[in-house]
Amino acid sequence: MCGICGFIGGGDQSHLAAMMQRMRHRGPDAAGTYASPDGRLHLGHLRLSILDLAGGGQPMYSADGSLVIVFNGEIYNNAPLRRELEGLGHVFRTDHSDTETLLCAYRQWGPELVHRLNGMWAFAIHDQAASRLFCSRDRFGKKPFFYSAAPGHFAFASELSALAAHPLVQTAPDHRAIQKYFAYGYIPAPRTFYAGAKKLPGGCSLTLDLARLEPVVRRYWSFELAPQDSDRPHFEEELCETLRHELQQAVARRLVADVPVGIFLSGGVDSSAVAAFATTATERVLTFSVGFEEASFDERDYARLVATRFQTTHHESILSIDAVRDIVPLVLEKMDEPMGDSSILPTYLLCRETRKHVTVALGGDGGDELFAGYDPFRALRLADLYSRMVPRPIHKAVVMACAALPTSHRNMSLDFRIKRTLRGLSYPRPLWNPAWLGPLAPQELKDLFTEPVDLDDVYSEAIDVWNACAGLDDVDQTLQFYTRLYLQDDILVKADRASMFNSLESRSPFLDIDFVNVVRTIPSRLKYRSGTTKYILKKALEPVLPHEIIYRPKKGFGMPVGKWFKDGVLTLDDGPTPPGLDAGFIRNRLAEHRAGRQDHRAFLWNLWLLQGMLRRAA
Repeated sequence: MCGICGFIGGGDQSHLAAMMQRMRHRGPDAAGTYASPDGRLHLGHLRLSILDLAGGGQPMYSADGSLVIVFNGEIYNNAPLRRELEGLGHVFRTDHSDTETLLCAYRQWGPELVHRLNGMWAFAIHDQAASRLFCSRDRFGKKPFFYSAAPGHFAFASELSALAAHPLVQTAPDHRAIQKYFAYGYIPAPRTFYAGAKKLPGGCSLTLDLARLEPVVRRYWSFELAPQDSDRPHFEEELCETLRHELQQAVARRLVADVPVGIFLSGGVDSSAVAAFATTATERVLTFSVGFEEASFDERDYARLVATRFQTTHHESILSIDAVRDIVPLVLEKMDEPMGDSSILPTYLLCRETRKHVTVALGGDGGDELFAGYDPFRALRLADLYSRMVPRPIHKAVVMACAALPTSHRNMSLDFRIKRTLRGLSYPRPLWNPAWLGPLAPQELKDLFTEPVDLDDVYSEAIDVWNACAGLDDVDQTLQFYTRLYLQDDILVKADRASMFNSLESRSPFLDIDFVNVVRTIPSRLKYRSGTTKYILKKALEPVLPHEIIYRPKKGFGMPVGKWFKDGVLTLDDGPTPPGLDAGFIRNRLAEHRAGRQDHRAFLWNLWLLQGMLRRAA
């Protein structure tokens, strides 16, 4: 795991050094730079040494010096890929570096090498013979890649703050991105917080002709459901066996490292499965969990149960109010754009404590998105009936009536779920999911911003995803939203930032491409059945995990930020309102929340983060 950066068309080695310094935490073990023979192109690499500690230094050159690569990530099918390339005549100079494997794979297959990779990656290859820079990001976007393109200039980096360290990158805030931030709780790719920068979306490659400096982005992969239903005997049993086998293999692949490896263990189904399969592949397994003083958010009892069952060496941390006060400034200082998932705080603490013992950790990210594991999936049938049977003019009255329910700041409280569900149902189906998950509903967005809000544009990503799977049912259409948007731009961003802030590599077995290709074929009736989320995954894991873990109530990795705002642990600035936002709307929301009349935790948290970002940028 590393940090990469580079530029062409203006700048020198001092600018590269400034970019690298901004993300030193991503690669504390070594640093290297490259300048092209003509002095125009500069590449930088910061290394967190994981594999082939002696031979994997970067930038890495091909044997003839015509190819140069900077690479962030891990290629899990490195060994078989190397054997295939050796059979094709390639001679390797390193012992088992996956970076050299990428170089040889590019030499053999060119840009099409990405189809042969099982892993997570963001890399840039300078192909001197073709006079181009070829860049790529892994299928789900686990590894970040930001870039800026303007006439005569191109720059890229693993973090937005590192990209912004180059003087030619325009860092004025993108006002439409801020609207999307309050719509989703994150800024979906390709937009970023800065108008002059973009994210390369997951599943995309970028080719830059070094003469014209005009980047061409091409999508090489997209998560597509291809349900293959079957009524043949033993279909479910066979599928369960396949899922167990593929997940076990995915875990085993991610345990390969030349440094200590551990497991993030929440006590939920996904992380518990990863821990269980890890114990079948290695003798000593270290597990790590984080708990809360607020009981409704705490899951340590479940994590302990799993740790005891599989005899792991278990470590716990507590996120107390005092710990929050210590962690928040550290996280805010390092966040390069606002993302409203408050669980980045316990994730940061978990990663910090985990890094004291290991350099790599496996987690359960992706399981909920792939197998319909979230509460909104439970709401879909009711949502369908409600939208068809309740006239739209009555929706507002129903929402207002439910607003009178007593407000609780407990994790996933009943009033919170009812109010969120009804809020989404006031809008067309393509907007259900962002309205359920986002800090504000569409109408509230219009009330917050002083300038006009084009809802079709603000929600364009959600609308496009929904309409692109028009032949699927509501469960699969919702699942596509989670995998294409929420997973990439929220969950995986949180995991990458929290881990790399602490120089820790995070790996996700559930996003193994071989495993995913099986999951894509599973019909929706086996993902969500009769009120049971993740039905087929739970059935598959019955021989592996304790019953009380598989069928326990889901809590999610929430944070008591609602209570913190009500009690004054977190406070909004007394300074000027961020540009473009209505001060009266903000005052009203804050007053309602403090008085306990409404729960505006998501909006207040997102606003608080935005204030911090703008204050740092000033």
